[in-house]
Amino acid sequence: TLKRTCLFISQSSFLHKGFSLRPHGSPRTPRRQLGDWERSRLGYAAPPAGRSGAWRCSPGVAAAAGALPQYHGPAPALVSCRRELSLSAGSLQLERKRRDFTSSGSRKLYFDTHALVCLLEDNGFATQQAEIIVSALVKILEANMDIVYKDMVTKMQQEITFQQVMSQIANVKKDMIILEKSEFSALRAENEKIKLELHQLKQQVMDEVIKVRTDTKLDFNLEKSRVKELYSLNEKKLLELRTEIVALHAQQDRALTQTDRKIETEVAGLKTMLESHKLDNIKYLAGSIFTCLTVALGFYRLWI
Repeated sequence: TLKRTCLFISQSSFLHKGFSLRPHGSPRTPRRQLGDWERSRLGYAAPPAGRSGAWRCSPGVAAAAGALPQYHGPAPALVSCRRELSLSAGSLQLERKRRDFTSSGSRKLYFDTHALVCLLEDNGFATQQAEIIVSALVKILEANMDIVYKDMVTKMQQEITFQQVMSQIANVKKDMIILEKSEFSALRAENEKIKLELHQLKQQVMDEVIKVRTDTKLDFNLEKSRVKELYSLNEKKLLELRTEIVALHAQQDRALTQTDRKIETEVAGLKTMLESHKLDNIKYLAGSIFTCLTVALGFYRLWI
């Protein structure tokens, strides 16, 4: 079904472009190899055609499809320092992209082009049309393989890269061991020295803290006793003030009672004096009234 679909699409595209199909029963023209057609198109001499020969891609087709970059140089030397591990990994990633997939000068083919040409001719295509279709398929397949090869790596190169990375890791481990024996020992000694100094400093700080605590406790107790004494003195002073205030109140009460008594006696004396003066005034008034009446009666008698 896939072959029939491909043939139908190819026939329709070629009919649209103006190509003509040979009838199935028409006499067949002498066949040529696809490589012979490419060489004749590019100006090379075509070798004799044969049904049993396998077609190889010509240099023109390989140049049109684009050759893969070949890698012939040695791998870059990896340094044994762990600081350059990332740089070596980046160079390894760049080296993986440079692959050598070909051992000869021509591209490797992935299907029998001669058989496909024969199949197309049997299905009604002319020899030139069949060769053009097969050449286009070869170019498309090579372009797809180039795209695939850009993101892939061979097993041999993978093993080489793995061994290089493992050797780099081993070098880093050796460097770490050397550093542990040389620098880490000094760091450990320095660390132990710092620990001892910190322990001594801690002891000094603890002693100072204990001393400060005892001093503060003593000062606190002294202040507490002093405050208690001041409180007792203040209580005594308050009691004395209270007694003095009570005595003053008693004296004031006695003085007030005495002044009240004096005022009452004076008021009583004044009342008696007022009463006596009132009686004297009444007596004098009554005498003056009687004298006036007697004088008036005397004049009245004399007048009559």
